[in-house]
Amino acid sequence: MEDPETGARAPEAGVSSGSRSPRGGPGNPTASPKKRAPGSRSADRQARAEAPQAPKGKKRRKRKRGRKVFARDGAPAPAGKVAPAGKAAAPQAQAGRRGVAEAARSNISVAIVDRRKERRVETGDLPVFAALDLGTNNCRLLVAVPGRPGQFRVVDAFSRIVRLGEGLSTTGRLSQAAMDRAIEALKVCGDKLGSRSIRRARLIATEACRSAENGAEFLARVEAEAGLKLEIIDRQTEARLAVSGCGSLVERGTEGVVLFDIGGGSSEIALIDISGRRSARLANHIVSWTSLPVGVVSLAERFGGRHVTPESFAAMVADVADRLAGFEGRDRIDHLMDRSRFHLLGTSGTVTTLAGVHLGLERYDRRRVDGLWMDNASVDRMIEKLLGWDFQARVANACIGADRADLVLAGCAILEAIRRVWPSDRLRVADRGLREGILSELMAEDGVWRRNWRNGSRP
Repeated sequence: MEDPETGARAPEAGVSSGSRSPRGGPGNPTASPKKRAPGSRSADRQARAEAPQAPKGKKRRKRKRGRKVFARDGAPAPAGKVAPAGKAAAPQAQAGRRGVAEAARSNISVAIVDRRKERRVETGDLPVFAALDLGTNNCRLLVAVPGRPGQFRVVDAFSRIVRLGEGLSTTGRLSQAAMDRAIEALKVCGDKLGSRSIRRARLIATEACRSAENGAEFLARVEAEAGLKLEIIDRQTEARLAVSGCGSLVERGTEGVVLFDIGGGSSEIALIDISGRRSARLANHIVSWTSLPVGVVSLAERFGGRHVTPESFAAMVADVADRLAGFEGRDRIDHLMDRSRFHLLGTSGTVTTLAGVHLGLERYDRRRVDGLWMDNASVDRMIEKLLGWDFQARVANACIGADRADLVLAGCAILEAIRRVWPSDRLRVADRGLREGILSELMAEDGVWRRNWRNGSRP
């Protein structure tokens, strides 16, 4: 199953209305400047009633340049205009009505094609950068061009749940089926990258490939079959990239943040102190970090993810809490936690799923989820709600689905353990992470923002 990704969006369509014919003009033969003779009006009515009438065509809606335009079969409007409503087709056009309708439909097809062209994001002469993240659960690609300083514009994206780490916690190896799924997804990524001229790219693999006995063998197979050379990054780099990807969600005036990324096979946590002068890169303010060798896939496989009881959920929370107890730097921002300028920042499928359920979305919408604030009471209610649902109810929810139904409560257990160590009144949700961090670092290192703005040209 592929995850929906947002891309370039066209403006919302508006509605335009046709102009009216002036009274007494050619389109209104019943009006006349002369005075009518008595009885002529009723005679005209009688004549019109007895005369054969051309049937009115059905209204059709076609799109043109972002506007909804209504036209009638047999009376196509001139380009850029709307045919006057209520005007019947001329009798002589009846024989050719079918041909006119076909031509009108052809015009609609052309308009739709043009509309799709408008939706494409053109890169022009801007350099193109790419980031690929192969995790324990997902394979994700992001392709972007630089925008304003510190920002970029996505021109292509891909995301698919591959469950590369399925069974890894029990066997210590990547299974054949899991590797096959990942390679098929990576071939799609390879095709997308090969179709563009990429200035710089970074293709990373995380916990599943780090810990698997056959991780290196798998990456050799990826290079041979998909044509991509992946880099296994360490846990510290993974934590730094997650922070870099979420920098824009930490508002001015914030003094302390606990940023966490709940993955499939590991969970990264970074403690950030920005009570002093803030630099351009949020990653420079990390004062302590840890990477727990536990994620939603590994935790669900050990405790069960399909049928979760309050007791098994509590056992998962306790397991993660024990791991956090061994994190020596966990108290490095305790002096900031009693202030209103401290909050949690979560970047993972767990928190975005909770946000989608909280909003009651019938379909997941990144625009509404990314950057959403949730208070403690809301998070408590969502976890309690999910615990009350059986597996099929979780599958039926549009923001969870079959691919995450057996993993979401394991993620909630990790989240709950984090909240107990670093209690906060607020949690901010981030639908972003490693790929955004990679792109930000690549563009900064390449100097595209500094160069473009120094020369007075804005991407």
